[in-house]
Amino acid sequence: MKTKPNPKAEALAGLVNEVTGGCLMTRTRRISRVITNLFDQELRPFGLNASQFSLLVLIARMDGASRAEIGRANHQERSTSTRNLQLVLDQGWADELVPDKGRSRPIVISPAGRELLAQAMPAWRAAQAKAKRLLGQHGAAAIVDLASGLPAETLAG
Repeated sequence: MKTKPNPKAEALAGLVNEVTGGCLMTRTRRISRVITNLFDQELRPFGLNASQFSLLVLIARMDGASRAEIGRANHQERSTSTRNLQLVLDQGWADELVPDKGRSRPIVISPAGRELLAQAMPAWRAAQAKAKRLLGQHGAAAIVDLASGLPAETLAG
Protein backbone atom coordinates (compact mmCIF):
# COMPACT_ATOMS: atom_id res chain seq x y z
CA MET A 1 0.00 0.00 0.00
CA LYS A 2 1.32 3.38 -1.00
CA THR A 3 1.21 6.26 1.43
CA LYS A 4 0.25 9.74 0.39
CA PRO A 5 3.12 12.16 -0.03
CA ASN A 6 3.40 14.54 2.90
CA PRO A 7 4.83 17.86 1.64
CA LYS A 8 5.62 19.13 5.16
CA ALA A 9 7.49 15.96 6.09
CA GLU A 10 9.39 16.02 2.80
CA ALA A 11 10.30 19.68 3.31
CA LEU A 12 11.58 18.90 6.80
CA ALA A 13 13.55 15.92 5.54
CA GLY A 14 15.13 18.12 2.87
CA LEU A 15 16.09 20.73 5.43
CA VAL A 16 17.56 18.13 7.78
CA ASN A 17 19.51 16.49 4.96
CA GLU A 18 20.93 19.83 3.85
CA VAL A 19 22.11 20.74 7.36
CA THR A 20 23.41 17.29 8.35
CA GLY A 21 25.14 16.89 4.99
CA GLY A 22 27.73 19.60 5.45
CA CYS A 23 26.87 22.24 7.99
CA LEU A 24 30.06 23.96 9.15
CA MET A 25 28.41 25.29 12.31
CA THR A 26 27.26 21.92 13.63
CA ARG A 27 30.58 20.30 12.82
CA THR A 28 32.71 23.00 14.43
CA ARG A 29 30.48 22.94 17.52
CA ARG A 30 30.88 19.15 17.74
CA ILE A 31 34.67 19.41 17.38
CA SER A 32 34.71 22.19 20.00
CA ARG A 33 32.75 20.11 22.51
CA VAL A 34 34.99 17.07 22.08
CA ILE A 35 38.25 19.02 22.31
CA THR A 36 37.02 21.20 25.17
CA ASN A 37 36.06 18.06 27.08
CA LEU A 38 39.61 16.69 26.69
CA PHE A 39 41.06 19.87 28.19
CA ASP A 40 38.39 20.08 30.91
CA GLN A 41 39.25 16.57 32.09
CA GLU A 42 42.99 17.25 32.24
CA LEU A 43 42.62 20.65 33.93
CA ARG A 44 39.95 19.62 36.45
CA PRO A 45 42.46 18.58 39.19
CA PHE A 46 43.66 22.21 39.22
CA GLY A 47 40.17 23.62 39.73
CA LEU A 48 40.17 24.98 36.19
CA ASN A 49 38.21 24.30 33.07
CA ALA A 50 39.34 24.86 29.50
CA SER A 51 37.58 28.22 29.24
CA GLN A 52 39.17 29.55 32.43
CA PHE A 53 42.62 28.32 31.43
CA SER A 54 42.29 29.94 28.02
CA LEU A 55 41.12 33.19 29.60
CA LEU A 56 44.05 33.25 32.03
CA VAL A 57 46.50 32.78 29.18
CA LEU A 58 44.80 35.58 27.25
CA ILE A 59 44.95 37.91 30.27
CA ALA A 60 48.65 37.10 30.70
CA ARG A 61 49.32 37.70 26.99
CA MET A 62 47.39 41.00 26.85
CA ASP A 63 48.94 42.21 30.14
CA GLY A 64 46.72 45.06 31.21
CA ALA A 65 43.89 44.96 28.69
CA SER A 66 40.42 46.22 29.56
CA ARG A 67 37.39 43.96 29.95
CA ALA A 68 36.17 44.99 26.51
CA GLU A 69 39.53 44.31 24.87
CA ILE A 70 39.71 40.88 26.48
CA GLY A 71 36.15 40.09 25.40
CA ARG A 72 36.88 41.09 21.80
CA ALA A 73 40.12 39.14 21.71
CA ASN A 74 38.33 36.10 23.11
CA HIS A 75 35.51 36.36 20.54
CA GLN A 76 32.86 36.43 23.23
CA GLU A 77 29.79 38.53 23.67
CA ARG A 78 29.88 41.01 26.53
CA SER A 79 27.74 39.10 29.03
CA THR A 80 29.71 35.87 28.59
CA SER A 81 33.01 37.69 28.84
CA THR A 82 31.91 39.61 31.94
CA ARG A 83 30.73 36.44 33.68
CA ASN A 84 33.93 34.54 32.88
CA LEU A 85 36.18 37.43 33.87
CA GLN A 86 34.36 37.91 37.15
CA LEU A 87 34.94 34.29 38.10
CA VAL A 88 38.67 34.61 37.36
CA LEU A 89 38.82 37.84 39.39
CA ASP A 90 36.82 36.31 42.27
CA GLN A 91 39.21 33.36 42.40
CA GLY A 92 42.13 35.79 42.73
CA TRP A 93 43.74 34.54 39.50
CA ALA A 94 43.69 38.04 38.00
CA ASP A 95 43.49 41.57 39.35
CA GLU A 96 41.56 44.53 37.99
CA LEU A 97 43.68 47.59 38.62
CA VAL A 98 42.23 50.97 39.54
CA PRO A 99 44.13 53.62 37.60
CA ASP A 100 44.93 57.06 38.99
CA LYS A 101 42.96 58.62 36.15
CA GLY A 102 40.87 57.44 33.24
CA ARG A 103 38.00 54.99 33.05
CA SER A 104 39.74 51.91 31.78
CA ARG A 105 40.60 49.38 34.45
CA PRO A 106 43.37 47.12 33.21
CA ILE A 107 43.21 43.46 34.09
CA VAL A 108 46.45 41.66 34.83
CA ILE A 109 47.23 38.13 35.86
CA SER A 110 47.89 37.86 39.61
CA PRO A 111 50.77 35.99 41.24
CA ALA A 112 48.26 33.23 42.12
CA GLY A 113 47.16 33.10 38.48
CA ARG A 114 50.75 32.84 37.28
CA GLU A 115 51.41 30.02 39.73
CA LEU A 116 48.21 28.22 38.70
CA LEU A 117 49.14 28.41 35.01
CA ALA A 118 52.59 27.06 35.73
CA GLN A 119 51.17 24.17 37.76
CA ALA A 120 48.51 23.35 35.15
CA MET A 121 50.84 23.41 32.12
CA PRO A 122 51.68 19.67 32.25
CA ALA A 123 47.94 18.94 32.20
CA TRP A 124 47.45 21.33 29.29
CA ARG A 125 50.30 19.65 27.43
CA ALA A 126 48.73 16.23 28.02
CA ALA A 127 45.38 17.47 26.70
CA GLN A 128 47.10 19.10 23.74
CA ALA A 129 48.78 15.80 22.85
CA LYS A 130 45.47 13.93 23.12
CA ALA A 131 43.75 16.50 20.94
CA LYS A 132 46.48 16.29 18.30
CA ARG A 133 46.21 12.49 18.25
CA LEU A 134 42.45 12.72 17.87
CA LEU A 135 42.52 15.35 15.12
CA GLY A 136 45.59 14.11 13.31
CA GLN A 137 48.47 16.28 12.18
CA HIS A 138 46.59 17.85 9.28
CA GLY A 139 43.41 18.43 11.29
CA ALA A 140 45.29 20.10 14.14
CA ALA A 141 47.27 22.28 11.73
CA ALA A 142 44.10 23.25 9.87
CA ILE A 143 42.40 24.38 13.09
CA VAL A 144 45.41 26.47 14.12
CA ASP A 145 45.57 28.07 10.68
CA LEU A 146 41.85 28.80 10.56
CA ALA A 147 41.77 30.29 14.06
CA SER A 148 44.81 32.44 13.35
CA GLY A 149 43.11 33.89 10.31
CA LEU A 150 39.89 34.95 12.00
CA PRO A 151 39.48 38.72 11.86
CA ALA A 152 38.93 40.42 15.21
CA GLU A 153 35.96 42.35 13.85
CA THR A 154 33.85 39.19 13.57
CA LEU A 155 33.19 39.39 17.29
CA ALA A 156 29.71 39.14 18.65
CA GLY A 157 28.17 41.72 20.93
